[in-house]
Amino acid sequence: MENEILDWRGAELPEAVVLDGNWVRLEPLDAGRHGATLWGAVQGADEVWDYLGDGPYATEAAFTEAIAGKAAGTAARFWAILPEGSQEAAGYASLMRMDPANGVIEVGNILYSPGLQRTRASTEAMYLLAGYVFEALGYRRYEWKCNARNEPSRKAAGRLGFRFEGIFRQHMVVKGQNRDTAWFSMLDGEWPERRERFESWLGAENFDETGRQVRRLAS
Repeated sequence: MENEILDWRGAELPEAVVLDGNWVRLEPLDAGRHGATLWGAVQGADEVWDYLGDGPYATEAAFTEAIAGKAAGTAARFWAILPEGSQEAAGYASLMRMDPANGVIEVGNILYSPGLQRTRASTEAMYLLAGYVFEALGYRRYEWKCNARNEPSRKAAGRLGFRFEGIFRQHMVVKGQNRDTAWFSMLDGEWPERRERFESWLGAENFDETGRQVRRLAS
């Protein structure tokens, strides 16, 4: 029953843990370890900042300072994303807007460099974070929010198994512009089916010799 929650004791806050997959490794974000490689990964691709609350940055020093601030902050827990076989970060993501008392948390502040976009590593990074949220931390509701004009992010949310819930009009002011926000969610009761879908898609048998997928994740 929707209104019957038995023995709910809250969820846990995310910690600075390493999350390993077959195609990617998530490490707690560190300016000294990851700043330079992240800076190199996004050079010439200012469009990756279009829908983020910060950036682009004019200098590596300013970028590294921002990375240090993200790593030290308490409002969000950031991870650097390192594709399998690489020691260089190609992006980052965070768990944020943490409400352990009610079991609600959001994945956001996602930066994917061009080299990370549309790869097995980028999808597995989202799988690892979702598994950590539901299975290790015990959250009931996992959220994805984005600028309503950000069609790639909205499509990604649906592909990853989040359900669209609506548009919050005039929700935020970002970089001096109005932002209507598209809201998506995934619930703990939905996660086992989503996990099975992720694992089937990520399996080596789902990719041909060129690395092209056989079945789409959304299917």
